[in-house]
Amino acid sequence: MASKLPTVAIIGQANVGKSSLFNRLVRSQQAIVAREAGTTRDNVLGRVEYKYHNFWLVDTAGLKDPNDEFEASIQDQITEAAEVADVILVVVDSTQYVSDQDRTVAKKALRSKKPVILLANKVDLADNLPSDEFRRLGIKDIIRTSAEHNVGITEVLDNIVRLIPATHEDEADDVVRISLIGRPNVGKSNLFNALAGKQQAIVADLAGTTRDVNRVSVRYGARNIEILDTAGMRKPGKQEVGIEKFSVLRTLQAIEESDVCFLLMDVNELNTGLDQRLAGIIDDAGKGMVIVVTKWDSVEDKDSFTHDSLVPGIVRTFKFTPWAPLIFTSSVTGQNVTKLFDLALDIDARRKQQTKTRVLNDLLQKSVQKHPPAGLKNTHPKLRYMVQTDNSPPWFVIYGSHLKFVHWSYKRYLERQLRETYNFAGTPIKFSFRDEKQIKANKERVAAGKDPITKKSKLEKAEKDNNSKK
Repeated sequence: MASKLPTVAIIGQANVGKSSLFNRLVRSQQAIVAREAGTTRDNVLGRVEYKYHNFWLVDTAGLKDPNDEFEASIQDQITEAAEVADVILVVVDSTQYVSDQDRTVAKKALRSKKPVILLANKVDLADNLPSDEFRRLGIKDIIRTSAEHNVGITEVLDNIVRLIPATHEDEADDVVRISLIGRPNVGKSNLFNALAGKQQAIVADLAGTTRDVNRVSVRYGARNIEILDTAGMRKPGKQEVGIEKFSVLRTLQAIEESDVCFLLMDVNELNTGLDQRLAGIIDDAGKGMVIVVTKWDSVEDKDSFTHDSLVPGIVRTFKFTPWAPLIFTSSVTGQNVTKLFDLALDIDARRKQQTKTRVLNDLLQKSVQKHPPAGLKNTHPKLRYMVQTDNSPPWFVIYGSHLKFVHWSYKRYLERQLRETYNFAGTPIKFSFRDEKQIKANKERVAAGKDPITKKSKLEKAEKDNNSKK
């Protein structure tokens, strides 16, 4: 079963340092960050790993686009966080007395019944106020922080992981989970209904409220498929403009639960920045992906040349995920709707395929001989051997020396060589590089009792033993 990562949301009024705290929390853990392609905006989504815990960190301040006519209010941010997040971080400026806006934020956060932590930021400034000033907000846990000087960041992370479950492997099942991802009004609900209606054997209808991710289970061939639709998340009666009206938290949760994501784009509005951002999130999460162009029936006077004229632009937009198949569909006519099931099942099978170590190492040696990796003087990377350590997504570990000098372009080169040998269409591939000298040095430190990893390993083992007893 696919796991769902906990979500931690940062909320607060403007200019209290939410984005700076977000960047500090994410960068300090070398998290996977989703950027909006082609812009220099602050990141709004980060995946953090800390002490055997993983979670999504969301900066609600970054969800507003200054170019949009309608900006999400602070109340919308709080409502979204309260409904979906597992932990809420309320940020205030420690140099300012508590304001009515701060009280509103704190009150709504506490009403959510979710764990709430108050961060009194900017404590590095000389005129910051005592903690008693902020106890009036009613939030029990208060941490004084400085994003600029990295003060209190470790304490924040320690408190977060205390409130969320440790990462663990869920038991595998035979269900393939597909999520429909895309901007508002791209046809998610129509495709959801078309996919469900194509099958006569509907196992269960688990549709929730308009605030939840809608689900339906169907049987296709010999497989059970669960379809997740994020279309029910919009607030009726409001103009859907830009990402501030896009429910990022629910979309993240749907992606995390999925094996394969269908990224939907309206044929009449292709290749937006948000489409690129969503593709990057899916790629970073290691999920399978199909780029689905919807509403093909709405294009008048189309012929084979119409299709061919659109493809190059889409390919350029998603050149960072060249492995994702592209398909044009219509929920009205049913064109290629059933084919989506076949694509998803094919991708799921490719994500689970195992490679042979001998073939991998032959491939690695031939790739290195053909194109040796560049490096610095006397520190050229040495790639000795490669093994597959995981699947869904396929994960490969390369052992050698001076591997920190391997350029990202060389990793892309190795990925191309691997894809030419094995069919991994529809799924990202992940690489890790392990320096043999560093591994040996770590083992020696652990054996000598000089490395804190020993304590961590014991703690991890004890935590797993306790979970198994439960």
